[in-house]
Amino acid sequence: MSEEFTGPPWAADWTKTAAEYRDSLAPSVKELLLDAVIDLVTSRHPYRDRGLDTSKVSIGPARSTEPRGPHILYFDHGRGWMRYVFVHRAAEPQVVIEYLFWQ
Repeated sequence: MSEEFTGPPWAADWTKTAAEYRDSLAPSVKELLLDAVIDLVTSRHPYRDRGLDTSKVSIGPARSTEPRGPHILYFDHGRGWMRYVFVHRAAEPQVVIEYLFWQ
């Protein structure tokens, strides 16, 4: 398997808990979140910040010992974050958003 994947946009899926939390957010926060998710699913590689607007979002592994495991995407200048995994299967690779938080 090569280091780079076939290409975006990636499908996005939300766990039930993350989707419920997303739906409870204020409209202005939902807009910031949507911008961050669009940046993520259209990036060439969802685990790297190359090509992302790093003035709006940043990415890092959830655990430094698992560089291909879950990652955290920070948005709204660090006020919000979401934990996601990238499932890079051959048919329909996707980003799965597991947790979401905004303060």
